Amino acid sequence: MKMENCDSNTGKDDMMPISDYDPRITYFDLAYSSLKTIYLVLSHCSESRQSYKSTRAYQYRSLTARGRQLGNIAILDLFPIATQRIIHLTTAVMVSEEKKHYDAHHPESRGVDVEVVPPGHGNAEVNDAGYKDQLKRQYGIWGIVGIALTVDNAWAALGSSISVSFLNGGPPGLIYGLLVAVFWYSFIGLSLAELASSVPTAGGVYHWATIAGGPRWGRMLGFFTGWINFYGWMFDLASLMQITANVAVQLYATYHQGTYVPEAWHVYVTYVALLWLSTLLVIFANRLVPYTQTAGMFFVIVGGVITIIVIAAMPKTHASNRFVWASFNENNLTGWQGGVAFLLGVLNGAFTIGTPDAITHIAEELPNPKRDLPRAIGLQISLGFLYAFVFAITLSYAITDISQLQGGINTYPLAGIYQQATQSVPATFGLLFILFLTSICCCIGTVLTNSRAYWALARDNAVPFSPIFGRVNESLSCPVESTIFVCLFATGLGAIPLGSSSAFLALTGSFIVLTTVSYAIPFTANVLTGRKYFPPGPFSLGKLGNVINLIAVLFIALFDIFFFFPYELPTTVESMNYNSVILVGTIAISVIWWFVHATRHYPGPKVMQLYIHDDKAPLSDTGILEKPHGTETPPTN
Repeated sequence: MKMENCDSNTGKDDMMPISDYDPRITYFDLAYSSLKTIYLVLSHCSESRQSYKSTRAYQYRSLTARGRQLGNIAILDLFPIATQRIIHLTTAVMVSEEKKHYDAHHPESRGVDVEVVPPGHGNAEVNDAGYKDQLKRQYGIWGIVGIALTVDNAWAALGSSISVSFLNGGPPGLIYGLLVAVFWYSFIGLSLAELASSVPTAGGVYHWATIAGGPRWGRMLGFFTGWINFYGWMFDLASLMQITANVAVQLYATYHQGTYVPEAWHVYVTYVALLWLSTLLVIFANRLVPYTQTAGMFFVIVGGVITIIVIAAMPKTHASNRFVWASFNENNLTGWQGGVAFLLGVLNGAFTIGTPDAITHIAEELPNPKRDLPRAIGLQISLGFLYAFVFAITLSYAITDISQLQGGINTYPLAGIYQQATQSVPATFGLLFILFLTSICCCIGTVLTNSRAYWALARDNAVPFSPIFGRVNESLSCPVESTIFVCLFATGLGAIPLGSSSAFLALTGSFIVLTTVSYAIPFTANVLTGRKYFPPGPFSLGKLGNVINLIAVLFIALFDIFFFFPYELPTTVESMNYNSVILVGTIAISVIWWFVHATRHYPGPKVMQLYIHDDKAPLSDTGILEKPHGTETPPTN
């Protein structure tokens, strides 16, 4: 956990190096400054001896900060050179003695690789993940809200995946399914916001599952949670790129109707081009990414308003109220009974607002993540729902012939709705272009999210070739190797639609199933361990925490089971639902990697040393351990 630095001046340190010793120091200058400095150092040291912190990095940073703080005392300015020399030497002695003292009291931590932050490096912070900051904290509250809204891109996601609901009840399935999904994800969002406010790290649910699992199960739970969550986000990236590529192809097809027929390979070539463009931007223009997300927020908000106004005002005729609100049965083309068909259709609503943990993976790039992450999660769900709900109603009233839009589970009916609503090629092109702008910004933000999630795993030696993928190019402020790996992985996933007409549903469904399973693991473990490992952050659920966590887990179990059902009856190879196969497959791969690598080479993330404790372990006022987990309390006779 990031601790408060004792030095109020974290700017340039004017302490001169020991090698610059000046022989002109007088004996009186040296003697007086020595006595005064030693007296003040001992008074500060006596306070720090009252309790032992769990990480030596924090201890030494605190001591060196106190040493620097002495340089601000006015009386010592009379003898600046001697004061600087003695503070430097005395601080070094204190650090050395504290190392010996700590190792004597905590033998289980002796030899652990800990970075000691020396004097003159007041801006080197150990963050909540237990690491020195390597990424620039360049996102303010509106920057992170921009990423949240852009990655979610709710109204565009709803319109682009509308083929799911059009087979599962038509407009009523679309609207009511969205309401149910938002109710469900509200509990997920609250639970994630509390954890993000307590321990904001780039690992997100990976680190939270590690902490919640405690000393016995945390290492294993965190490992599997991190991998499942990463796989889920990879399927989301592939589905979003598929949407963006489809929109780009439809832009061309709009002005070439009758002469051009889109084919799967056209979409894939566009997919690859847009994916690599987004990746190169994240790597080589990382400082511009916050601006792309702010622009994305503008396109999502303003573009959404323009789109809603156009498709509400331009149609010469509108659908009936009954068609919009009560035509579920006649538009249920799945072969399932009404209730099952409706629950299957909730997948569209879940995909619309199902990205509440996206910004948690960017926690180490925020100046105040404990405060800003919960706010951004709340704004993403609430504003995303508001836009998507109004957009869903407006779309439904703009439909004049739904039979033309129900051509199959892999069609792109949104372009058809725009055409029916506007009866104008330029207007249809303009609306699709707005959608393209929001989608490409969404893809950039999702590449950013995925690269940080994989880097967090690599940093803890949880992936193959971790020393390579765990690196950060600090001049670019980007984990370059992890970002390239994410792009290569997504390039392969994008080829799936070339061989299956139901591939888009496989991508979206797997994203929802995998990410929600990764949420359920830390929620469940947190309840079972009595919520004792997470120090309260600025946003806390308090006594309602257990209830909210359990409701979220129950909803996840319910809907994920239905998301395994075949999309249509009778079932064919084309309409088969492969979500269960993908879930089992990703878990199987993770199990193999656990036994091949993790059992011997994966120590677990550093958050284990910071937060996991037994019931008798003392905590400091900030919630960090005064005794690392595994330290045995001697029995009393």
